[in-house]
Amino acid sequence: MSEYTIVASVAEIDDGSTRLVEVDDRLVILSRIGDEFYCIDDICTHDGGTLSDGPHQGCEIACPRHGAKFDLRNGKALSMPATQDTVSHQVKVENGSIMIRLDES
Repeated sequence: MSEYTIVASVAEIDDGSTRLVEVDDRLVILSRIGDEFYCIDDICTHDGGTLSDGPHQGCEIACPRHGAKFDLRNGKALSMPATQDTVSHQVKVENGSIMIRLDES
């Protein structure tokens, strides 16, 4: 099991925004929805493309290549052509720092 890694401060991430971050050579998307922070892999499970350049609104991000949508909170595939979820990771906040622990699956 990996350890938590500090990736940003709470003050750096505005509500409704996403940020591409690297944790242990893995690219992931950090998002803030209200007062909660979430993290998913930057991978569309339909064809392996990146999600971070896609449009996002509320809790959803769309793959810029074919439009598959994923839930930023848990990585669930929400629309075709994606049929598999992308991996989500644990996030915690301590002393104003946002920390991510990668799911190794």
